[in-house]
Amino acid sequence: MSTENDRQEMLIVTGMSGAGRSTVANALEDLGWYVVDNLPPQMLRPLVELVGRAGTSLPKIAAVVDIRGRDFFSDFQEILHALRKTSQVRVIFLEARDDVLVRRFESVRRPHPLQRDGTILDGISAERTKLSAVRESCDLVIDTSDLNIHQLATSISDRFAAEDAAGVHVTLMSFGFKYGLPTDVDMVADVRFLPNPFWVPELRTHNGQDAEVRDFVLSQTGARDFIRHYAAALEPVLAGYQRENKRHATIAVGCTGGKHRSVAMAAEIAALIKDFPGVAISVKNRDLGRE
Repeated sequence: MSTENDRQEMLIVTGMSGAGRSTVANALEDLGWYVVDNLPPQMLRPLVELVGRAGTSLPKIAAVVDIRGRDFFSDFQEILHALRKTSQVRVIFLEARDDVLVRRFESVRRPHPLQRDGTILDGISAERTKLSAVRESCDLVIDTSDLNIHQLATSISDRFAAEDAAGVHVTLMSFGFKYGLPTDVDMVADVRFLPNPFWVPELRTHNGQDAEVRDFVLSQTGARDFIRHYAAALEPVLAGYQRENKRHATIAVGCTGGKHRSVAMAAEIAALIKDFPGVAISVKNRDLGRE
């Protein structure tokens, strides 16, 4: 009898046109996935059956599906339910801000697949509407607005290269509230309750990776208590993610500018949870390089 561990593993890569599906496909191929690009949606089930005959020689399949497969998106839940009876299926949804997508289409001088006689923005709006239900059903949403192709490829490699050793890959992301909340996170922690090193003249030009800033932040009342209690609260959550086969989680830690407190606190939280069973950790400092 087939078990959860020996079933075929499949990724469906979809999302907004111009958000980076081809880059993700190339990155997965470099990691050893068997990738089928621009697959007609009706061929998803036959593909799993066909590749399944190859046994363990092709254990991981990735299929890239876009908006041109309209039937796929209208029958998404039905197709996904059928695939999950025989395979471990996850869905990656790629998105980006409207202004970024417009700029990308203009740079390659190609129309949006849905714009018809309208503008690129009309096509983007129509696509967001068609994909809204699909996005809500996805296992992993990646916003590529602020990523170039190399950064996106690295992000995919970081997420999936560690999967053989980890039940859930956790990204600890520091950020600055003044630059906006990250869009693709599971949980947000606010560390603005701590005094801001920005107002200490000798610390202003340093950041949370520097020892003097880290020591200042961690010496504040409540800092270490917060780290200890927050990490303890995350332990059952991350264990539950593994039981529910949620393979990726992003935890954001925010301060005002994303340079001092959040950077130091995210690193300390990561150090505590990296030894949780089945957890792999990476740290990303989203706004550290901003002025």
